[in-house]
Amino acid sequence: MPDPNGFLRYDRRLPARRPVPVRISDWREVYPPAGEELIREQATRCMDCGIPFCHDGCPLGNRIPDWNDLVRTGNWDAAVESLHATNNFPEFTGRLCPAPCEAACVLGIGGGQPVTIKQVEVEIADAAVARGGLRPRPVPAPTGRSVAVVGSGPAGLAAAQQLARAGHAVTVYERDDAIGGLLRYGIPDFKLEKEHIDRRLAQLSAEGVRFRTGVDVGVDVTAEQLRAEHDAVLLACGALQGRDTPETPGRQLRGVHQAMTHLVAANRVVAAAGDGRPALAVLPDGTPIDAAGKHVVIIGGGDTAADCLGVAHRQGAAGVHQLDLYPEPPETRDAERDPWPTWPWVLRNYPAHEEGGERVFAVAVQEFVDDGTGQVKGVRIAEVSVEKRDGRRIVTPLPGSERELPADLVLLAIGFEGTEQQPLLEQFGVRCNARGAVDARPDWQTDAEGVFVAGDMHRGASLIVWAIAEGRAAAAAIHAYLGGVGELPAPVDPARQPLAAR
Repeated sequence: MPDPNGFLRYDRRLPARRPVPVRISDWREVYPPAGEELIREQATRCMDCGIPFCHDGCPLGNRIPDWNDLVRTGNWDAAVESLHATNNFPEFTGRLCPAPCEAACVLGIGGGQPVTIKQVEVEIADAAVARGGLRPRPVPAPTGRSVAVVGSGPAGLAAAQQLARAGHAVTVYERDDAIGGLLRYGIPDFKLEKEHIDRRLAQLSAEGVRFRTGVDVGVDVTAEQLRAEHDAVLLACGALQGRDTPETPGRQLRGVHQAMTHLVAANRVVAAAGDGRPALAVLPDGTPIDAAGKHVVIIGGGDTAADCLGVAHRQGAAGVHQLDLYPEPPETRDAERDPWPTWPWVLRNYPAHEEGGERVFAVAVQEFVDDGTGQVKGVRIAEVSVEKRDGRRIVTPLPGSERELPADLVLLAIGFEGTEQQPLLEQFGVRCNARGAVDARPDWQTDAEGVFVAGDMHRGASLIVWAIAEGRAAAAAIHAYLGGVGELPAPVDPARQPLAAR
């Protein structure tokens, strides 16, 4: 049984981040390893609740109290097995997920401090590597059936691993030059160093998964060809269509870009440096998109905006403003607005925020200001109020509140509008819904027979735990569709939604 007094004896503690002056001089991860003593102490705080609401917070169904207690008692090998039973890539989720499981922890009731579930998870995942590596699981006798997975983000890779372990021949198609989707070029190394991806890819390869990079399905390979070569197809292409603001005056100016183009360019520079190759942060057409020496304005208040902020610091920006349309959130949960155990609206300070820059809340851009040559030189902003009427967001500028911020580089991090329009959709006969996502029937099939969908392409831009959960569930549906023996775990169904108050 767990230690009934653990949460009374120990306060919530996280490992100290690397010092700011040190970490902004490189691209290494912000957090150093926590150390076994700290992690065992934090795992001891878990009460192993009779009804563990952390299970409801996480769509993967992670056995959180089980592996917390295994860490508490020092049984690391069993903790690794328990964690991998429900999560293909805990080293990714432990670094990238905002941890809705922690928001649902019973210790968080009444403003208490939840268990550091995410940190325990990543330490178990790292222990798996340290204690023998990510050993491939023996592949059973081949089924003779073949599956194409289009897209190599967490949903596609999770499905590929599940199907390969069931004996199916799996080929993952990726249009980029390297496997990983947003994990590879969308997430900065200070959050996820790419050696973690490479280790998993080596494991998947050893389990029989084939990877084909530089293949744009619908262009380089047609849907008809894919159907001819495979018995089923899984679409896991993500939701990369960035939300824009074309109606804002000056949007066409040079220096105003989608946030993801900046992140991808920066990640490519870091990847090239790791391979010993010189590279510059540029757009596909060769246009520079480096923040060095520039005044940067980031529009948006979420994860992508914080990633841009950290990148700008490391590139040597002269100054950074991060703009948020909404007022500054409270420090603690508002129980009337977001009752426990739902995900609360609170102020979230990312490591990038302690590295510099200024956050400005309750403002909206009125104009991108031209320097007279077609290059942005500033943004004109105004304080605003935001309210919802009949399901619509109404933004009202406050008269007399306008001011201008210097800006040589503006990054739009205001969300995503769904999956990109691409030839493969038409070729497969698949349509996007009003949210820009692809609907799935209860068996994860699209309107096209034998063509399945999972991850952000189905759900819209969401959390990595949802992508892996959907990948696992879609793999189970494909396995059944192919007449596979037994059942694979399916943690969610296509209609499942995050925990929310009614």
